[in-house]
Amino acid sequence: MMASPQDLHDFALGFTLNERIVASPQEITEIEIVAAPRGAVELRLWIGEDRMEALDHRRRHLTGAMGCGLCGLESLEEATRSPPPVPTGLELRAEEIAAACAALAPAQRLSQLTRAVHAAGYWAGGGGMVAVREDVGRHNALDKLAGALISAGQDASAGVLVMTSRISIELIQKAAVMGVQVLAAVSAPTLLAVREAEAIGMTLIGIARDDGFEVFTHAKRILGPR
Repeated sequence: MMASPQDLHDFALGFTLNERIVASPQEITEIEIVAAPRGAVELRLWIGEDRMEALDHRRRHLTGAMGCGLCGLESLEEATRSPPPVPTGLELRAEEIAAACAALAPAQRLSQLTRAVHAAGYWAGGGGMVAVREDVGRHNALDKLAGALISAGQDASAGVLVMTSRISIELIQKAAVMGVQVLAAVSAPTLLAVREAEAIGMTLIGIARDDGFEVFTHAKRILGPR
């Protein structure tokens, strides 16, 4: 993986859960972070034998930057594997969505230094921006955020997942595993992402800027101004 070296424990935990290598954090018995030559880092995880057998069967090779969301997959069926349907019941005002999107940029400390990384943040209504994780890769940023929320015992279904990037189908799949009901991004989604969000019941918002945003799927969760 080509990843930024911050929050690697979160990355290991979130990636392993989001890729459904394990079904729960309890199936990971140990995570070890080991420095390797020339700036490389090894993340070593111990999981159950049955999970290892399933991983070997899946045979997904994850070397690379994963920039398109499909790198390393051995079949189109694997790319379009069905994620779980997302929870229901969340309703948000349009101004709450705008507040969630506006809260991301000030929390991007690494981006303020480099202007070269993506971010994923979780905004929880009255709690504001609960957590933000950054990485050179948008998929990695989301995995890191997932790991941070899991470690904090934070339910990801009751707020807004905000991202700085274009939304691909793999980001929808990862967000679904997290239980996200509403995903908002500053850029536009791909057609496959829109179709996936529609199929699993996720509210997908794109082109979120200072002057508004566009709702691509399941707009029923978004209420008008007070």
